[in-house]
Amino acid sequence: MTDPDFNLLAALDVLLSEKSVAGAAKRLKLSASAMSRTLRQVTGDPLLVRAGRNMVLTPHAESLQARAKNVVSEMRAVLNASPAPLSLSTLEKRFTLRTNEGFIDAFGPALVNAAAREAPGVTLEFVAKPEKDARFLREGRVDLEIGVLKNMGPEIRLQALFRDRFVVALAKNHPLAAFADMSREQFVSVGHVITSRRGLIRGPVDDALAACGMRRRIAAVVPGFSAALAVARDSQLIAVVPASCLQSAAGKEMVAFPLPVSTPEITVSQMWHPRHEHELAHRWLRQLVRRVCRQP
Repeated sequence: MTDPDFNLLAALDVLLSEKSVAGAAKRLKLSASAMSRTLRQVTGDPLLVRAGRNMVLTPHAESLQARAKNVVSEMRAVLNASPAPLSLSTLEKRFTLRTNEGFIDAFGPALVNAAAREAPGVTLEFVAKPEKDARFLREGRVDLEIGVLKNMGPEIRLQALFRDRFVVALAKNHPLAAFADMSREQFVSVGHVITSRRGLIRGPVDDALAACGMRRRIAAVVPGFSAALAVARDSQLIAVVPASCLQSAAGKEMVAFPLPVSTPEITVSQMWHPRHEHELAHRWLRQLVRRVCRQP
């Protein structure tokens, strides 16, 4: 199937408005002969016929006149449309954010409250993030993905939100909570609850300990940092979690120490597909997330 030449619609609209080949040619900045060739491509109908000294539209041309004008106006509106001004007070939209539960616990309440103040008609839907995969952004199933960047593809847009580091969290009644600091020896002397979505029991902390000739005892493995905090809060185990997790309700009930071994900092970012790059509502959402995440 061959697509029609939509430039012919504009030519037809001008001709039907001018009712003159010469007048249409002048408006379109064409020669009369070029205009005639264009008209021959438009329709098999003569469109204009002589009536005395004047040219008049044929019945077929009259039936096309209003339709042609409407189509051309709509086509120009589509091609030349500029985004409507964003009105947050009347915006009604659901945004889907794909992130882990640790981010929701730490920033979800502040993010929801800030969105409700600025755009009460907006709904924030948080969905689980069992693995890192760019297809959710590419397929338009989520508006934002929040987490640590890893092989998301060259077209995915990225903005850093904050840098995070791992800390040690333990219950307030834990024997080590009374100390001013935590040594490596103390760190490996007690059981640990660790976080792994895939059930792995070795990570950067274990590599750093091995470099010092040490290892820790893993007593429990849970799928998320929130679960790790919950287990550590009600047991004699300690958890290693990102410092941002301490902003959650469970985190505020814990005692925290710097990690006694060196591990790389992590950068938490928000990611989106280029289709949303210039969408005003989406831009507002990105700015809101960035602002909330950077609050003290």
